[in-house]
Amino acid sequence: MAKVTVDASTCVGCGLCEQVSPEIFKVEGDGIAHIIAQPGASSNVQEAADQCPVNAIKVS
Repeated sequence: MAKVTVDASTCVGCGLCEQVSPEIFKVEGDGIAHIIAQPGASSNVQEAADQCPVNAIKVS
């Protein structure tokens, strides 16, 4: 199963990841995307990582 991380120093809080995978990401009050759950097999977290404009999301 994939593991996802967000580089908080790079994240600009645009919210695309939260729109694509709201079950995984949430942009908190600090303006940074946070991981609220690790992805399951059917998650589209790679799509969220691919759409991140600053490449702050890593899937390994």
